[in-house]
Amino acid sequence: MFNFLKPTVRQAPDPDAPLTVSTGGVLPSAETQQRLDENKASLFTSDLSVSEFLLLEQQGYQPLGFVMGTSVYHVGFQSASWTESTELDVLTKAMYNARHLAMNRMTEEARYLGADGIVGVRLDIGGRHLGLGDDLMEFIAIGTAVRHPRDSNARKPPFTSNLSGQELYKLHLAGYRPTGLIMGSAVYHIAHQGFRAAWRTFGQNIEMTNYTQGLYHARELAMTRMQDEARVSGADGIIGVRVSEHPYNWTDHVYEFLATGTGVHRDETMTVQREALGVQLTASLDD
Repeated sequence: MFNFLKPTVRQAPDPDAPLTVSTGGVLPSAETQQRLDENKASLFTSDLSVSEFLLLEQQGYQPLGFVMGTSVYHVGFQSASWTESTELDVLTKAMYNARHLAMNRMTEEARYLGADGIVGVRLDIGGRHLGLGDDLMEFIAIGTAVRHPRDSNARKPPFTSNLSGQELYKLHLAGYRPTGLIMGSAVYHIAHQGFRAAWRTFGQNIEMTNYTQGLYHARELAMTRMQDEARVSGADGIIGVRVSEHPYNWTDHVYEFLATGTGVHRDETMTVQREALGVQLTASLDD
C-alpha cells in the first residue's frame, strides 16, 4: 500500500489554543466569519429535513449550522499501458488529498461552532460547469454541525457521518456512536482488449475476463483501504457502505472507485432502547 494511503488519526487541537476559523492555508472570507458568528450567536442553519430535525432533537442533538469545505484541485497526469490493468497512484493521491482538504475545512467550521459532530455529510466533485478546465476539479464537503449537551467537547475533533438524521437516531437507540466518515479510493486503468482477443470473442457469449479482473481488483483496493481507515479510527464496523465508480474528466477506461461508509463503535455507557427499535407495519386501506 502506498504511504500516502496509510490511514492517519487526526490529533486533537491544543486545548489552550483559541477557537478560530482555520481553513488549511485558505483565508476565510469576512462573509464566512459573519455566517458562523451568527450561527454561534442564535441563528442555526441546516439541510436537515423536518423529520431529521425532530428526531435528532428528541435524542438531545442541537443543530448549530450548515458547514462546508471546498478545494479546487489541479489533478496531475499519469499514463498507463493500453493493455495493462493497473492503479494510477498519482491520480489516487490527488483524489485523497483534495477530499481531505475539503473535509478538514468543513470540520474546522464545525469545531468553531462548538460542534460534537457533522451529520448528513455529502461529498461531491464539480468544476466543469464553472468553466475551470478539464484538469481542475472542485471537491466539496457539506453537512450540518450538531452538538449534544451531554457529550459536548468543542476541543475534540467533531465526528463526521453520512448517515441521515433518522439513521443516527436509530443508531443511538441501539447503543452505537459514529466514529467518522470512512472512505477508500483507487483510480484505476482497466486494460483494453487486444485485436486478437476481440476477434476470438466476436459473436460469442463469453466472459471478458480482463475487464472482470480489473474491476474486481479496483473495487477491492478501495474497500480494503476503507476498512484500514476504519480500524485506525477505532470503529467496530462500518454501516451504510456505498461503492461507486466515476470516470470524471479522464480518458476512456480510467475510473475512480470510491468506497464510503460511517464507522460505528458500541458505547457501553449508553442505554439500549430496544422497545423503540421494534418494527412497525403500516398497511394502506386504499389497496
